[in-house]
Amino acid sequence: MTEARPEHTGALLRHFADLRDGTHGDVRSRQDKERLFVDAVALLDPYARQALEEMNTHLLLGTGELTATGVRPGDDGTEALWTLSWPEQRTAGIDPITIHAFYGAAFHHPHVRGATAGVWPLNVFTPEQAAAELPTLRTITAADLHNLVFQRDYRIVPATTGGQPS
Repeated sequence: MTEARPEHTGALLRHFADLRDGTHGDVRSRQDKERLFVDAVALLDPYARQALEEMNTHLLLGTGELTATGVRPGDDGTEALWTLSWPEQRTAGIDPITIHAFYGAAFHHPHVRGATAGVWPLNVFTPEQAAAELPTLRTITAADLHNLVFQRDYRIVPATTGGQPS
């Protein structure tokens, strides 16, 4: 019996093929890659929002505020950010939970990361590929919140304090 390839390995295979072939989504020029990045951000948007809203609902007890920048110039290339801030995090003076899609000026292709967590390839070209990234986006948001707790303590998470102010 042959086991079907897990969806998340498809993004890695596309990433490795890009590196091998010197392309990104079958294009070579920076301008074309930038266009694909803009498209990828639009495809990823509902899933980034879903991952953050799940965190807001279940751990921040609805106290969070989600913001999205859309594609914009960044410090070193082009980026898009989705952030989830909440009162305890702001009071603690730490970063919000973040999904950060970026295409660095010297990069071969785009990536996605959290404010405090990892870097994953962003090889999304279809709605199906964007949907397959939801588990990765959930992982990024969970890792970010976990690391933010390490920066302060568990009391920044309303669900751990019964929704009472810390």
